[in-house]
Amino acid sequence: MNDTAPLLRIEGLTKSYPGVVANADVGFSVRPGRIHALLGENGAGKSTLVKMIYGLVRPDSGAMHMNGAPYAPASPNAARAAGVAMVFQHFSLFDALDVAENIALGMENPPPRRALAARIRTVSHEYGLPLDPTRQVGELSAGERQRIEILRCLLQNPGLLIMDEPTSVLTPQEVTILFRTLRQLAAEGTAILYISHKLEEIRALCDGATILRLGRVVANCDPREKSARDLAELMVGQTLQSPSRAARPTGKVALSVRGLSLAAPHTFGTALKRITFDLKAGEVLGIGGVAGNGQDELLAALSGEALAPAASIMLNGAPVGHLGPNARRALGLLAAPEDRLGHAAAPDMSLTENAMLTGAGRMGLSHKGFLDWPKARNFADAIIAAFDVRTPGPISTARSLSGGNLQKFVIGREILQDPTVFVVNQPTWGVDASAAAAIRQALLDLAAKGAAVIAISQDLDELMEISDRFCAVNEGRLSAVRPAHGLSVDDIGLMLGGAHDMEMRHETA
Repeated sequence: MNDTAPLLRIEGLTKSYPGVVANADVGFSVRPGRIHALLGENGAGKSTLVKMIYGLVRPDSGAMHMNGAPYAPASPNAARAAGVAMVFQHFSLFDALDVAENIALGMENPPPRRALAARIRTVSHEYGLPLDPTRQVGELSAGERQRIEILRCLLQNPGLLIMDEPTSVLTPQEVTILFRTLRQLAAEGTAILYISHKLEEIRALCDGATILRLGRVVANCDPREKSARDLAELMVGQTLQSPSRAARPTGKVALSVRGLSLAAPHTFGTALKRITFDLKAGEVLGIGGVAGNGQDELLAALSGEALAPAASIMLNGAPVGHLGPNARRALGLLAAPEDRLGHAAAPDMSLTENAMLTGAGRMGLSHKGFLDWPKARNFADAIIAAFDVRTPGPISTARSLSGGNLQKFVIGREILQDPTVFVVNQPTWGVDASAAAAIRQALLDLAAKGAAVIAISQDLDELMEISDRFCAVNEGRLSAVRPAHGLSVDDIGLMLGGAHDMEMRHETA
Protein backbone atom coordinates (compact mmCIF):
# COMPACT_ATOMS: atom_id res chain seq x y z
CA MET A 1 0.00 0.00 0.00
CA ASN A 2 2.93 2.36 0.64
CA ASP A 3 3.85 2.22 -3.05
CA THR A 4 0.51 3.54 -4.31
CA ALA A 5 0.44 7.00 -5.85
CA PRO A 6 -0.83 9.76 -3.56
CA LEU A 7 -4.53 10.57 -3.73
CA LEU A 8 -3.88 14.09 -2.40
CA ARG A 9 -0.52 15.81 -2.74
CA ILE A 10 0.08 19.23 -1.17
CA GLU A 11 3.10 21.34 -2.13
CA GLY A 12 4.20 24.66 -0.64
CA LEU A 13 0.76 25.66 0.61
CA THR A 14 0.85 29.09 2.30
CA LYS A 15 -1.91 31.20 3.83
CA SER A 16 -1.51 34.46 5.74
CA TYR A 17 -3.91 36.70 7.62
CA PRO A 18 -3.16 40.20 8.96
CA GLY A 19 -0.40 39.77 11.52
CA VAL A 20 -0.15 36.00 11.33
CA VAL A 21 1.04 33.30 8.93
CA ALA A 22 -1.39 30.42 9.39
CA ASN A 23 0.40 28.02 7.02
CA ALA A 24 3.89 28.40 5.58
CA ASP A 25 5.17 26.18 2.75
CA VAL A 26 3.17 23.14 3.92
CA GLY A 27 3.63 19.93 1.98
CA PHE A 28 2.62 16.29 2.50
CA SER A 29 0.71 13.47 0.79
CA VAL A 30 -2.21 11.22 1.67
CA ARG A 31 -2.46 7.87 -0.10
CA PRO A 32 -5.52 5.70 -0.84
CA GLY A 33 -6.29 3.19 1.86
CA ARG A 34 -4.25 5.06 4.48
CA ILE A 35 -5.34 6.76 7.71
CA HIS A 36 -3.11 9.82 8.02
CA ALA A 37 -3.00 11.97 11.15
CA LEU A 38 -2.66 15.75 11.12
CA LEU A 39 -1.26 16.89 14.47
CA GLY A 40 -0.37 20.20 16.05
CA GLU A 41 -1.01 22.57 18.92
CA ASN A 42 -3.93 24.98 18.94
CA GLY A 43 -2.97 27.66 16.47
CA ALA A 44 -0.53 25.38 14.58
CA GLY A 45 -2.49 25.78 11.35
CA LYS A 46 -4.50 22.53 11.15
CA SER A 47 -7.89 24.21 10.73
CA THR A 48 -6.68 26.57 8.01
CA LEU A 49 -5.07 23.69 6.15
CA VAL A 50 -8.15 21.46 6.08
CA LYS A 51 -10.32 24.46 5.15
CA MET A 52 -8.11 24.91 2.08
CA ILE A 53 -8.46 21.22 1.22
CA TYR A 54 -12.25 21.45 1.65
CA GLY A 55 -12.65 24.67 -0.36
CA LEU A 56 -13.57 26.98 2.51
CA VAL A 57 -10.34 29.04 2.21
CA ARG A 58 -8.19 29.87 -0.82
CA PRO A 59 -4.40 29.55 -0.38
CA ASP A 60 -2.13 32.50 -1.10
CA SER A 61 0.39 30.25 -2.84
CA GLY A 62 1.30 26.63 -3.34
CA ALA A 63 -0.53 23.82 -5.10
CA MET A 64 -2.68 20.77 -4.45
CA HIS A 65 -3.11 17.74 -6.70
CA MET A 66 -5.90 15.15 -6.52
CA ASN A 67 -5.21 11.88 -8.34
CA GLY A 68 -2.35 13.62 -10.13
CA ALA A 69 -4.50 16.46 -11.49
CA PRO A 70 -4.44 20.08 -10.24
CA TYR A 71 -6.92 20.56 -7.40
CA ALA A 72 -8.04 24.03 -6.28
CA PRO A 73 -11.62 23.87 -4.96
CA ALA A 74 -13.38 27.23 -4.93
CA SER A 75 -16.07 25.98 -2.53
CA PRO A 76 -17.09 22.95 -0.46
CA ASN A 77 -19.41 21.97 -3.32
CA ALA A 78 -16.38 21.76 -5.62
CA ALA A 79 -14.46 19.74 -3.01
CA ARG A 80 -17.34 17.29 -2.62
CA ALA A 81 -17.59 16.96 -6.40
CA ALA A 82 -13.89 15.98 -6.40
CA GLY A 83 -14.55 13.27 -3.80
CA VAL A 84 -13.62 15.08 -0.58
CA ALA A 85 -15.93 14.80 2.45
CA MET A 86 -15.48 16.26 5.93
CA VAL A 87 -16.92 15.47 9.35
CA PHE A 88 -16.59 18.61 11.46
CA GLN A 89 -15.91 18.68 15.20
CA HIS A 90 -19.17 20.53 15.89
CA PHE A 91 -22.30 18.96 14.45
CA SER A 92 -24.43 20.87 11.95
CA LEU A 93 -27.77 19.19 12.57
CA PHE A 94 -31.34 20.37 13.14
CA ASP A 95 -32.86 18.83 16.28
CA ALA A 96 -36.45 19.24 15.07
CA LEU A 97 -35.84 17.25 11.86
CA ASP A 98 -35.41 13.50 11.49
CA VAL A 99 -32.28 11.65 10.38
CA ALA A 100 -33.24 11.41 6.70
CA GLU A 101 -34.22 15.09 6.52
CA ASN A 102 -30.88 16.16 8.01
CA ILE A 103 -28.93 14.00 5.58
CA ALA A 104 -30.96 15.29 2.63
CA LEU A 105 -30.08 18.88 3.57
CA GLY A 106 -26.41 18.07 3.08
CA MET A 107 -26.85 16.54 -0.38
CA GLU A 108 -26.72 18.37 -3.71
CA ASN A 109 -29.51 16.33 -5.31
CA PRO A 110 -31.18 14.15 -2.68
CA PRO A 111 -33.18 11.18 -3.92
CA PRO A 112 -36.86 10.70 -3.02
CA ARG A 113 -37.36 10.22 0.71
CA ARG A 114 -38.23 6.51 0.53
CA ALA A 115 -35.14 5.74 -1.56
CA LEU A 116 -32.94 7.85 0.71
CA ALA A 117 -34.27 6.11 3.84
CA ALA A 118 -33.54 2.71 2.31
CA ARG A 119 -30.04 3.85 1.33
CA ILE A 120 -29.40 5.15 4.88
CA ARG A 121 -30.44 1.81 6.40
CA THR A 122 -28.29 -0.18 3.97
CA VAL A 123 -25.11 1.90 4.21
CA SER A 124 -25.35 2.42 7.96
CA HIS A 125 -25.55 -1.33 8.56
CA GLU A 126 -22.77 -2.06 6.04
CA TYR A 127 -20.40 0.09 8.09
CA GLY A 128 -21.58 -0.93 11.55
CA LEU A 129 -23.27 2.43 12.27
CA PRO A 130 -26.98 1.50 12.32
CA LEU A 131 -29.41 4.42 12.12
CA ASP A 132 -33.19 4.70 11.91
CA PRO A 133 -33.87 7.37 9.25
CA THR A 134 -37.19 8.28 10.88
CA ARG A 135 -35.77 9.15 14.33
CA GLN A 136 -35.91 12.82 15.33
CA VAL A 137 -32.37 14.13 15.84
CA GLY A 138 -33.24 15.88 19.11
CA GLU A 139 -33.87 12.46 20.66
CA LEU A 140 -30.50 10.99 19.67
CA SER A 141 -27.31 10.59 21.69
CA ALA A 142 -24.13 12.41 20.70
CA GLY A 143 -22.73 9.17 19.27
CA GLU A 144 -25.81 8.66 17.10
CA ARG A 145 -25.61 12.27 15.90
CA GLN A 146 -22.04 11.70 14.81
CA ARG A 147 -23.21 8.67 12.86
CA ILE A 148 -25.47 11.00 10.86
CA GLU A 149 -22.53 13.23 9.96
CA ILE A 150 -20.46 10.22 8.92
CA LEU A 151 -23.32 8.68 6.93
CA ARG A 152 -23.87 12.00 5.17
CA CYS A 153 -20.26 11.76 4.00
CA LEU A 154 -20.33 8.04 3.13
CA LEU A 155 -23.33 8.52 0.86
CA GLN A 156 -21.04 10.68 -1.30
CA ASN A 157 -18.65 7.71 -1.81
CA PRO A 158 -15.68 9.93 -0.94
CA GLY A 159 -12.12 9.25 -2.00
CA LEU A 160 -10.83 11.39 0.89
CA LEU A 161 -12.60 11.63 4.26
CA ILE A 162 -11.46 14.37 6.69
CA MET A 163 -12.37 13.86 10.35
CA ASP A 164 -11.91 16.61 12.96
CA GLU A 165 -11.79 15.42 16.60
CA PRO A 166 -14.29 12.61 15.89
CA THR A 167 -14.09 10.83 19.27
CA SER A 168 -14.55 13.79 21.60
CA VAL A 169 -18.20 12.92 22.26
CA LEU A 170 -18.02 9.12 22.23
CA THR A 171 -17.93 6.41 24.88
CA PRO A 172 -15.04 3.88 24.73
CA GLN A 173 -17.40 1.35 23.15
CA GLU A 174 -18.48 3.86 20.47
CA VAL A 175 -14.82 4.70 19.75
CA THR A 176 -14.21 0.99 19.09
CA ILE A 177 -17.11 0.93 16.61
CA LEU A 178 -15.87 4.10 14.88
CA PHE A 179 -12.34 2.74 14.51
CA ARG A 180 -13.69 -0.48 13.04
CA THR A 181 -15.65 1.56 10.50
CA LEU A 182 -12.64 3.71 9.58
CA ARG A 183 -10.43 0.66 9.13
CA GLN A 184 -13.11 -0.87 6.90
CA LEU A 185 -13.21 2.30 4.79
CA ALA A 186 -9.42 2.33 4.51
CA ALA A 187 -9.41 -1.34 3.47
CA GLU A 188 -11.82 -0.41 0.68
CA GLY A 189 -9.39 2.25 -0.55
CA THR A 190 -10.67 5.44 1.08
CA ALA A 191 -7.98 7.87 2.23
CA ILE A 192 -8.66 9.35 5.68
CA LEU A 193 -7.14 12.53 7.11
CA TYR A 194 -7.63 12.33 10.88
CA ILE A 195 -7.28 15.24 13.32
CA SER A 196 -7.23 14.57 17.06
CA HIS A 197 -5.55 15.70 20.26
CA LYS A 198 -5.88 12.15 21.65
CA LEU A 199 -2.43 10.85 20.85
CA GLU A 200 -2.94 7.27 22.00
CA GLU A 201 -5.82 7.08 19.52
CA ILE A 202 -3.53 8.35 16.79
CA ARG A 203 -0.98 5.65 17.63
CA ALA A 204 -3.66 2.93 17.61
CA LEU A 205 -5.41 4.00 14.40
CA CYS A 206 -3.13 5.91 12.04
CA ASP A 207 -0.33 4.63 9.83
CA GLY A 208 1.16 8.03 9.02
CA ALA A 209 1.28 11.49 10.58
CA THR A 210 2.19 15.04 9.60
CA ILE A 211 2.99 17.35 12.51
CA LEU A 212 2.56 21.12 12.27
CA ARG A 213 4.12 23.73 14.53
CA LEU A 214 3.50 27.45 14.05
CA GLY A 215 2.09 26.79 10.59
CA ARG A 216 5.03 24.72 9.32
CA VAL A 217 5.58 21.00 8.89
CA VAL A 218 8.14 19.91 11.49
CA ALA A 219 7.87 16.14 11.07
CA ASN A 220 6.37 13.30 9.05
CA CYS A 221 6.39 9.97 10.85
CA ASP A 222 4.72 6.66 11.53
CA PRO A 223 2.92 7.34 14.85
CA ARG A 224 2.99 3.64 15.70
CA GLU A 225 6.75 3.98 16.11
CA LYS A 226 6.48 6.96 18.49
CA SER A 227 5.19 7.28 22.04
CA ALA A 228 2.39 9.72 22.82
CA ARG A 229 4.97 11.86 24.64
CA ASP A 230 7.23 11.83 21.56
CA LEU A 231 4.36 13.08 19.40
CA ALA A 232 3.37 15.75 21.92
CA GLU A 233 6.93 17.04 22.19
CA LEU A 234 7.24 17.22 18.40
CA MET A 235 4.03 19.29 18.41
CA VAL A 236 5.19 21.79 21.04
CA GLY A 237 8.94 21.75 20.39
CA GLN A 238 9.90 21.23 24.01
CA THR A 239 9.91 18.64 26.78
CA LEU A 240 6.50 18.16 28.39
CA GLN A 241 6.01 17.82 32.11
CA SER A 242 3.29 15.45 33.25
CA PRO A 243 0.92 16.82 35.92
CA SER A 244 2.27 15.95 39.35
CA ARG A 245 -0.10 14.83 42.06
CA ALA A 246 1.26 15.70 45.47
CA ALA A 247 -0.26 13.73 48.35
CA ARG A 248 -2.95 15.85 49.93
CA PRO A 249 -5.37 15.26 52.78
CA THR A 250 -9.06 15.87 52.24
CA GLY A 251 -11.01 18.04 54.62
CA LYS A 252 -14.65 18.31 55.58
CA VAL A 253 -17.50 18.20 53.07
CA ALA A 254 -17.49 21.47 51.14
CA LEU A 255 -20.38 20.77 48.76
CA SER A 256 -23.30 18.45 49.39
CA VAL A 257 -25.99 17.76 46.78
CA ARG A 258 -29.08 15.82 47.80
CA GLY A 259 -31.90 14.69 45.51
CA LEU A 260 -31.36 17.49 43.00
CA SER A 261 -34.05 17.27 40.33
CA LEU A 262 -34.74 19.96 37.72
CA ALA A 263 -36.91 19.99 34.61
CA ALA A 264 -35.18 20.22 31.23
CA PRO A 265 -34.50 23.89 30.40
CA HIS A 266 -35.76 23.50 26.82
CA THR A 267 -37.28 20.93 24.45
CA PHE A 268 -34.04 19.12 23.71
CA GLY A 269 -32.41 19.69 27.09
CA THR A 270 -31.95 17.03 29.77
CA ALA A 271 -33.81 16.90 33.07
CA LEU A 272 -31.71 16.30 36.20
CA LYS A 273 -32.99 13.33 38.22
CA ARG A 274 -32.20 12.94 41.91
CA ILE A 275 -28.54 13.96 41.70
CA THR A 276 -26.79 13.13 44.98
CA PHE A 277 -23.11 13.37 46.00
CA ASP A 278 -20.68 14.88 48.51
CA LEU A 279 -17.45 16.68 47.70
CA LYS A 280 -14.70 17.26 50.25
CA ALA A 281 -12.18 20.07 50.49
CA GLY A 282 -8.95 19.09 48.70
CA GLU A 283 -10.71 16.53 46.50
CA VAL A 284 -11.10 16.33 42.71
CA LEU A 285 -14.33 14.64 41.62
CA GLY A 286 -14.37 13.65 37.95
CA ILE A 287 -17.76 13.44 36.25
CA GLY A 288 -17.73 11.68 32.88
CA GLY A 289 -20.44 11.42 30.30
CA VAL A 290 -21.23 11.48 26.61
CA ALA A 291 -22.31 14.94 25.40
CA GLY A 292 -25.97 15.79 25.90
CA ASN A 293 -26.60 13.71 29.04
CA GLY A 294 -27.06 16.62 31.45
CA GLN A 295 -23.56 18.06 31.87
CA ASP A 296 -24.57 21.61 30.95
CA GLU A 297 -27.68 21.39 33.11
CA LEU A 298 -25.67 20.12 36.08
CA LEU A 299 -23.15 22.94 35.81
CA ALA A 300 -26.00 25.47 35.56
CA ALA A 301 -27.60 24.05 38.71
CA LEU A 302 -24.33 24.09 40.65
CA SER A 303 -23.28 27.57 39.48
CA GLY A 304 -26.65 29.19 40.20
CA GLU A 305 -27.67 29.87 36.60
CA ALA A 306 -30.53 27.43 37.25
CA LEU A 307 -32.18 27.74 40.67
CA ALA A 308 -33.12 24.73 42.76
CA PRO A 309 -34.69 24.01 46.16
CA ALA A 310 -32.50 25.74 48.75
CA ALA A 311 -31.46 22.62 50.69
CA SER A 312 -30.73 20.49 47.61
CA ILE A 313 -27.31 22.19 47.34
CA MET A 314 -25.35 22.91 50.53
CA LEU A 315 -22.09 24.88 50.53
CA ASN A 316 -20.09 24.44 53.74
CA GLY A 317 -23.30 23.40 55.47
CA ALA A 318 -25.39 26.37 54.29
CA PRO A 319 -28.24 26.02 51.75
CA VAL A 320 -27.46 27.78 48.44
CA GLY A 321 -29.75 26.10 45.91
CA HIS A 322 -32.01 29.16 45.80
CA LEU A 323 -29.15 31.62 45.25
CA GLY A 324 -28.05 33.03 41.89
CA PRO A 325 -24.51 32.98 40.46
CA ASN A 326 -23.28 36.22 42.06
CA ALA A 327 -24.42 35.21 45.53
CA ARG A 328 -22.79 31.79 45.20
CA ARG A 329 -19.58 33.39 43.90
CA ALA A 330 -19.48 35.62 46.95
CA LEU A 331 -19.62 32.47 49.10
CA GLY A 332 -16.81 30.82 47.13
CA LEU A 333 -18.61 28.57 44.61
CA LEU A 334 -17.20 29.43 41.17
CA ALA A 335 -17.76 27.77 37.80
CA ALA A 336 -16.43 27.75 34.23
CA PRO A 337 -18.85 26.49 31.53
CA GLU A 338 -18.02 24.43 28.44
CA ASP A 339 -18.77 27.18 25.89
CA ARG A 340 -15.76 29.41 26.38
CA LEU A 341 -16.59 31.90 23.61
CA GLY A 342 -20.01 33.35 24.30
CA HIS A 343 -20.77 31.85 27.71
CA ALA A 344 -17.52 31.92 29.67
CA ALA A 345 -16.20 34.96 27.78
CA ALA A 346 -17.76 37.78 25.77
CA PRO A 347 -16.13 37.48 22.30
CA ASP A 348 -15.81 41.18 21.45
CA MET A 349 -14.84 42.39 24.91
CA SER A 350 -11.19 42.81 25.87
CA LEU A 351 -9.50 40.44 28.30
CA THR A 352 -9.59 43.25 30.87
CA GLU A 353 -13.37 43.54 30.46
CA ASN A 354 -13.76 39.76 30.62
CA ALA A 355 -11.72 39.71 33.82
CA MET A 356 -14.10 42.31 35.24
CA LEU A 357 -17.19 40.26 34.32
CA THR A 358 -16.64 37.55 36.94
CA GLY A 359 -13.95 39.10 39.12
CA ALA A 360 -15.60 42.36 40.11
CA GLY A 361 -16.83 41.12 43.45
CA ARG A 362 -14.21 38.69 44.71
CA MET A 363 -11.23 40.69 43.40
CA GLY A 364 -12.54 44.09 44.56
CA LEU A 365 -12.64 45.54 41.05
CA SER A 366 -15.54 47.86 41.87
CA HIS A 367 -16.28 50.26 44.70
CA LYS A 368 -19.64 51.88 45.44
CA GLY A 369 -20.85 51.19 41.93
CA PHE A 370 -17.72 52.45 40.16
CA LEU A 371 -15.54 50.04 38.18
CA ASP A 372 -11.81 50.15 38.88
CA TRP A 373 -10.37 49.60 35.40
CA PRO A 374 -6.67 49.91 36.33
CA LYS A 375 -7.19 47.20 38.94
CA ALA A 376 -9.08 45.07 36.41
CA ARG A 377 -6.21 45.45 33.94
CA ASN A 378 -3.76 44.33 36.63
CA PHE A 379 -5.97 41.29 37.30
CA ALA A 380 -6.01 40.44 33.58
CA ASP A 381 -2.21 40.86 33.45
CA ALA A 382 -1.88 38.51 36.41
CA ILE A 383 -4.00 35.84 34.65
CA ILE A 384 -1.96 36.20 31.45
CA ALA A 385 1.32 35.83 33.33
CA ALA A 386 0.30 33.02 35.67
CA PHE A 387 -1.30 30.87 32.96
CA ASP A 388 1.01 31.66 30.03
CA VAL A 389 -1.78 33.09 27.90
CA ARG A 390 -0.29 33.88 24.47
CA THR A 391 -1.71 37.29 23.61
CA PRO A 392 -0.37 40.78 22.82
CA GLY A 393 -1.93 42.02 26.07
CA PRO A 394 -5.09 42.62 28.11
CA ILE A 395 -6.58 44.96 25.50
CA SER A 396 -6.91 42.03 23.06
CA THR A 397 -10.44 40.73 22.56
CA ALA A 398 -11.41 37.26 23.70
CA ARG A 399 -12.24 36.42 20.08
CA SER A 400 -8.65 37.08 19.00
CA LEU A 401 -7.20 34.29 21.17
CA SER A 402 -6.76 30.70 20.00
CA GLY A 403 -9.04 28.20 21.69
CA GLY A 404 -6.34 26.89 23.99
CA ASN A 405 -5.21 30.34 25.10
CA LEU A 406 -8.76 31.52 25.77
CA GLN A 407 -9.38 28.36 27.78
CA LYS A 408 -6.28 29.07 29.88
CA PHE A 409 -7.51 32.63 30.46
CA VAL A 410 -11.01 31.49 31.50
CA ILE A 411 -9.70 28.81 33.87
CA GLY A 412 -7.05 31.15 35.27
CA ARG A 413 -9.57 33.93 35.85
CA GLU A 414 -11.58 31.66 38.15
CA ILE A 415 -8.66 29.94 39.90
CA LEU A 416 -6.98 33.26 40.80
CA GLN A 417 -10.19 34.22 42.63
CA ASP A 418 -9.38 31.53 45.22
CA PRO A 419 -12.60 29.48 45.08
CA THR A 420 -13.75 27.21 47.89
CA VAL A 421 -15.50 25.02 45.30
CA PHE A 422 -14.66 25.15 41.60
CA VAL A 423 -16.83 23.45 38.96
CA VAL A 424 -15.49 23.27 35.40
CA ASN A 425 -17.09 21.68 32.35
CA GLN A 426 -14.74 20.40 29.62
CA PRO A 427 -11.57 21.97 31.07
CA THR A 428 -9.39 21.05 28.07
CA TRP A 429 -11.94 20.79 25.22
CA GLY A 430 -10.10 21.09 21.89
CA VAL A 431 -6.91 22.14 23.69
CA ASP A 432 -3.44 20.95 22.66
CA ALA A 433 -1.21 18.76 24.82
CA SER A 434 0.84 21.57 26.31
CA ALA A 435 -2.13 23.76 27.30
CA ALA A 436 -4.06 20.70 28.55
CA ALA A 437 -1.18 19.70 30.83
CA ALA A 438 -1.02 23.24 32.22
CA ILE A 439 -4.76 23.34 32.92
CA ARG A 440 -4.79 19.92 34.59
CA GLN A 441 -1.85 20.91 36.77
CA ALA A 442 -3.65 24.12 37.76
CA LEU A 443 -6.69 22.09 38.88
CA LEU A 444 -4.49 19.75 40.92
CA ASP A 445 -2.67 22.70 42.47
CA LEU A 446 -6.00 24.29 43.39
CA ALA A 447 -7.10 21.11 45.14
CA ALA A 448 -3.74 20.92 46.92
CA LYS A 449 -4.49 24.35 48.40
CA GLY A 450 -7.69 22.95 49.92
CA ALA A 451 -10.32 23.78 47.29
CA ALA A 452 -12.92 21.22 46.26
CA VAL A 453 -12.90 20.67 42.48
CA ILE A 454 -15.46 19.14 40.12
CA ALA A 455 -14.16 18.39 36.62
CA ILE A 456 -16.89 17.46 34.13
CA SER A 457 -15.30 16.04 31.00
CA GLN A 458 -15.75 13.69 28.05
CA ASP A 459 -12.00 12.99 28.09
CA LEU A 460 -11.70 9.88 30.22
CA ASP A 461 -7.90 9.88 30.18
CA GLU A 462 -8.01 13.36 31.63
CA LEU A 463 -10.42 12.38 34.39
CA MET A 464 -8.39 9.34 35.34
CA GLU A 465 -5.26 11.51 35.50
CA ILE A 466 -6.61 14.14 37.89
CA SER A 467 -9.58 12.63 39.74
CA ASP A 468 -9.65 11.16 43.23
CA ARG A 469 -13.17 9.84 42.70
CA PHE A 470 -15.24 9.30 39.55
CA CYS A 471 -18.88 9.09 38.53
CA ALA A 472 -20.81 9.39 35.28
CA VAL A 473 -23.90 11.25 34.17
CA ASN A 474 -26.35 9.52 31.86
CA GLU A 475 -29.76 10.90 30.85
CA GLY A 476 -29.66 13.29 33.80
CA ARG A 477 -28.84 10.63 36.40
CA LEU A 478 -25.56 10.36 38.27
CA SER A 479 -23.95 6.99 38.86
CA ALA A 480 -22.57 6.00 42.22
CA VAL A 481 -19.30 7.80 43.04
CA ARG A 482 -16.34 5.41 43.04
CA PRO A 483 -12.59 5.76 43.69
CA ALA A 484 -10.92 6.58 40.38
CA HIS A 485 -7.92 4.37 41.03
CA GLY A 486 -8.51 0.86 39.74
CA LEU A 487 -11.50 1.56 37.51
CA SER A 488 -11.31 -0.41 34.26
CA VAL A 489 -12.31 0.88 30.83
CA ASP A 490 -15.22 -1.58 30.88
CA ASP A 491 -16.39 -0.26 34.26
CA ILE A 492 -16.26 3.31 32.98
CA GLY A 493 -18.03 2.41 29.74
CA LEU A 494 -20.87 0.78 31.67
CA MET A 495 -21.18 3.84 33.91
CA LEU A 496 -21.26 6.16 30.89
CA GLY A 497 -23.90 3.99 29.27
CA GLY A 498 -26.18 4.22 32.30
CA ALA A 499 -25.72 0.85 33.98
CA HIS A 500 -27.86 1.82 36.96
CA ASP A 501 -28.08 -1.73 38.25
CA MET A 502 -24.29 -1.59 38.64
CA GLU A 503 -24.62 1.70 40.51
CA MET A 504 -27.03 0.18 43.00
CA ARG A 505 -24.68 -2.75 43.67
CA HIS A 506 -21.87 -0.35 44.53
CA GLU A 507 -24.14 1.92 46.58
CA THR A 508 -25.24 -1.00 48.73
CA ALA A 509 -21.89 -2.79 48.85
